[in-house]
Amino acid sequence: MGTLTELLGIQYPIFQGAMAHIARYPLVSAVSEAGGLGILAAGGLSSEDLREQIQKTKERTMKPFGVNLMLQMETVSEQVEVLIEEGVTIVTTGAGTPKPYVERLKQAGIKIFPVVPSVKIAKKMEQLGIDGVIAEGMESGGHIGETTTMALVPQVVQAVGIPVIAAGGIGDGRGMAAAFALGAQGIQMGTAFLTVSECPIHEHYQQAILQAEDTSTTVIQKSSGGAIRGLKNQLTASKDEEAFTLSALQRAADDGEIQKGIVMSGQIAGLLQRVQPTKEFLAEVYADAASVLQSIKID
Repeated sequence: MGTLTELLGIQYPIFQGAMAHIARYPLVSAVSEAGGLGILAAGGLSSEDLREQIQKTKERTMKPFGVNLMLQMETVSEQVEVLIEEGVTIVTTGAGTPKPYVERLKQAGIKIFPVVPSVKIAKKMEQLGIDGVIAEGMESGGHIGETTTMALVPQVVQAVGIPVIAAGGIGDGRGMAAAFALGAQGIQMGTAFLTVSECPIHEHYQQAILQAEDTSTTVIQKSSGGAIRGLKNQLTASKDEEAFTLSALQRAADDGEIQKGIVMSGQIAGLLQRVQPTKEFLAEVYADAASVLQSIKID
């Protein structure tokens, strides 16, 4: 398990998913300080707001943390310059190709980990010279692809020679152990971090996750392309595509409007039943994963 942790200077090979309007400095700094890799979500932030989030994170931890760039945002070029100026060392990307920014980021010594939904895209990312890929299955919350984690991860591992981080449907040590069994060198969790005590979401959102069951999520297919997974509510029942916006997510995360906002969540939500400090959660996940891997016997 040491390769990825040594590369990034972290204790646990565990990434915290960059959830828009949620992955802000209170959560990110707590994850990094506890030994994982906290990741700020740049989506929806102006360049100056992003700079403020980075600076506030650095005030709370001296350990490595990353920033996720939503490549469809018009301000990405400006955000890249902010990352370089602020000395961010790790970037994850989504919603597009990082190709226009790879050279600039690499020149600054920044390690790049795109989120990929397929083998084809993983291969393209490797050709760009990036440092690793986050293979994300459709079990995850938010924007998703079409392949499950169980099927996607081993195929990506087989296809590329760079580190693969597994994401989608992972919420405890058993899931982490399974990811390593599939060939991943690390994991990324998003939904699971909605239930840590440092997560800055409205209590109604957090309670909705804690009360969720295995069948509580649904997928909204957008005619403009792409799909989003979240908890079933009045908004998802309406099938009104125009309602699925960042502001709808903000209403749920900040205001606790869990019926008319987007409550993004992965299918693993039904596993999550208590709130605990990030440090305790990460240590528990890692210890349980190690225990599972050591105990598995095949007759």
